[in-house]
Amino acid sequence: MAKDVFLHTKSEYTMREGAQEFPLMVVLSFVYVCNAKCPNCPYNNSTIRNRYKDALFMAEEVFKRIADECAKYSAYLRISGGGEPMLHPKATDLLIYAKRKGARIGLITNGSIFDEENLEALIESEVDNLEFSVDAGDEETYGQVRCGLDWKKVNRNVNMAVAIRDRLKSRTRIIASIIDQQGVDVEMAERHWQNIVDKVQIRKFLTWGYNVDCSGDPTPYLPPEERIPCPWLFERLNIDTRGDVTLCGEDIAFDHKFANIFEKSIKEIWLGSEFEDFRAKHLSGRGHKIPICLSCPDWQYRSWNYNYWKIISDAEHTKTKSRRDEAL
Repeated sequence: MAKDVFLHTKSEYTMREGAQEFPLMVVLSFVYVCNAKCPNCPYNNSTIRNRYKDALFMAEEVFKRIADECAKYSAYLRISGGGEPMLHPKATDLLIYAKRKGARIGLITNGSIFDEENLEALIESEVDNLEFSVDAGDEETYGQVRCGLDWKKVNRNVNMAVAIRDRLKSRTRIIASIIDQQGVDVEMAERHWQNIVDKVQIRKFLTWGYNVDCSGDPTPYLPPEERIPCPWLFERLNIDTRGDVTLCGEDIAFDHKFANIFEKSIKEIWLGSEFEDFRAKHLSGRGHKIPICLSCPDWQYRSWNYNYWKIISDAEHTKTKSRRDEAL
């Protein structure tokens, strides 16, 4: 039995509240370039980036088409992908565009590309969440798991982000993310960052089908044998730099793409018969009949409760409490 399984399951499985018409989150593979050589990155351990030589950066036309539709539903654009999003030459301008249109933004970044100018521009636009992937609490460990990046620089930039946010009284939440992997003292890392950011997120190590399993805690959230429905199908979808849509974020190579946003709207894809069939299979305990789900090595680490929504809720609580305390 999975550890504390009741923390990760529900009594009834259905579409996430607010996702009945449109996904709550659209995860964008925004770039396929990176300035780090992290040993446990699935993109460094695969040839996926080679497949995107013609589309290393999401074109402005693709991004704005997605942002415009997401804005109608105040959906999240989760800016992620096969590398460091801030290496996109138009990253700051495009994220601000999406915010002004009415989309919500969650940026996952290694924090190395920031300076005061682009940080202030993003925070002033009230990008919703800045999630720094830090993965360590000391310089030596950071050098091992975040190869090619600078420990002092990431600390400077995270602290600068918090200072700018507080000065501008922006609504931006600032989160530090730590993957629980071998060689990382997770408790020490959490202690280091929790006094700086609004929330520290401890993430399970995922293989994505490409990494050697280096998990620091392989205890599953969900009992694999019970095939509890995967929550991702009920809240989000994934789009690559070409505008192709895949069933699931686990498919980082987009081997199972089944639509393109220039052929159908995101809403049409989300409510379409293919997605509905995937959900129906999961709800009836037949999710493993879907080839990508059958081979998924990470299904057991999905949680219906310890998830992105819980993290940002905790971050908001901390940020709000801090401002109340300052006002006293």
